[in-house]
Amino acid sequence: MELALVSQGKSSYIFKYCTLILLAVILSVIAGNSVANSLVNSMAQIDKAQVQPQSLLVVDTLRQREVPIELYLPEKSFACHVDQQCPVMIIGSGYGLLHTDYQFISQLFQQNGYLVVAIQHELATDPALSRTPPFIQTRAENWQRGAITVDFILQQSRQYLPEFDFEHVTLVGHSNGGDISVWLATQGISLFSESESESESNLKPVSSTGYADYIARIITLDHRRVPLPRNANITQLSIRASDYPADEGVLPLSSEQVTTISVVTIKDAKHNDMNDYGPQWLKDEIVNIISEHMQF
Repeated sequence: MELALVSQGKSSYIFKYCTLILLAVILSVIAGNSVANSLVNSMAQIDKAQVQPQSLLVVDTLRQREVPIELYLPEKSFACHVDQQCPVMIIGSGYGLLHTDYQFISQLFQQNGYLVVAIQHELATDPALSRTPPFIQTRAENWQRGAITVDFILQQSRQYLPEFDFEHVTLVGHSNGGDISVWLATQGISLFSESESESESNLKPVSSTGYADYIARIITLDHRRVPLPRNANITQLSIRASDYPADEGVLPLSSEQVTTISVVTIKDAKHNDMNDYGPQWLKDEIVNIISEHMQF
């Protein structure tokens, strides 16, 4: 989040984060002798009859990066099928929080027939999020890394879950997770081949347009740094807290008259509370705003 480091439950966050990293290491060892085997085993072992959250460790072989994710599959009553695909939502947490710290949002989408993929972006080996402005430059590496991870998880998931629609994805992100979602929509991704160094490589866009054209909708919870795309093809909702302003240009001015972007500010809401650890009234308000926007 750029969480101004959370005092409420801070020790719990640290304990959970360390536990998650330890689990990731253990799973990596158990999975097999190679990174490739770890990837196949984790994705192939999805239980499609299980509606309880499923924890997986997906390995990006190109970047040698182990990514913890949590899957929430909709109940069988939604009858997801290759010929009648169910929708997909991908959620990213705020900096300093876990991907599992947004159950109230993940369950909302799951209960409405969505496949939910919650992604852990920050790992213990990653550099700390820059605190030095201008953030649009100093945090670009973090957002680019996150954008590549979202795209990678999406491409891997569609191979194993053909009964879900990965061509019209909804991205949800809190704070830095929202910045990552918006970065993917506006900047796309660049990948380096295994034989190329970063300095020698050519940028390789995620699509022919240079952007992630599978993004149909973005919902951010008080993201503050990356400007929302002024893109008529992406429906957007930005739910704002009341304690910190967004950087200039992040939100559209009234004079812009962008009809695809809705901005809703919650009175007395705090940036650091827009997760499972926040007050119930705030979680209820966020759920109501999202439900109205999604027409659940």
